[in-house]
Formats: sequence, structure tokens, C-alpha cells
Amino acid sequence: MRCMRSTDGPSDTLVLHEAKSKRGSRKSVNQANRKIDSKHALEEIAAYIAIRDGLLTEAEKAATCESLRRVATANDFVETCLKPVRSPYEAQFLAEVDAASERKRCEMVKVRIAQLGRRTA
Repeated sequence: MRCMRSTDGPSDTLVLHEAKSKRGSRKSVNQANRKIDSKHALEEIAAYIAIRDGLLTEAEKAATCESLRRVATANDFVETCLKPVRSPYEAQFLAEVDAASERKRCEMVKVRIAQLGRRTA
């Protein structure tokens, strides 16, 4: 905290009080920003999962080498998003329970891609 003498106010206490309240409001702004960032990150991860699922649906309708490559790439990316959380990115990941469930889904998608790949070969 930076302390300065007030030349235009009646007491130093007022200046210290203002400095403390600014610091407090910065914390609440940072917390609010983290919550917003977390929400956006979770929405992005959900969007990547939806894209992967859409690509899988397309590949199941018409399995081609290209459609299987796209769904495999999307699945790999989703898996990357689901890696265990490391500091300072805790707010940008799914809760571990949800991430574990999605990692299982990624494994099922890999199995499905392999099955579809055998059909196209």
C-alpha cells in the first residue's frame, strides 16, 4: 500500500481509508473478472465438446477418411482441454467430476472412430 500525506485534506486517515477501499474494490473486480473468465472458459470447452459430437454424428452418417480425421482432431483437442488443472488456470477448467466423465467420453469416441475406420477400409 502506498501512503501519501494529503495536502488538501484535513487528515491523513482519510487518505489511508481511500487507499484501503480502492484495494478492496480491486479485489472484488478481480474476483468478478475471474468468475466471468471461468464462465467463458467453461462455455468454450462445452462448445468444443459440442463440435466434436457434431463431427462424430456426421462421421457416423457418412464415414470418410476426412470426416474421421476431423472428429479425431476435435476429440484430441477436447482431451487437451480436460487435462488435470494446474495453477494458475484453475478457473478455466471443468470441475474434476465433469472432466473425468468427459475423458471417458473421449475414450468412447476413439473406440467409435476406430470402428468407423474399419468400415471405410
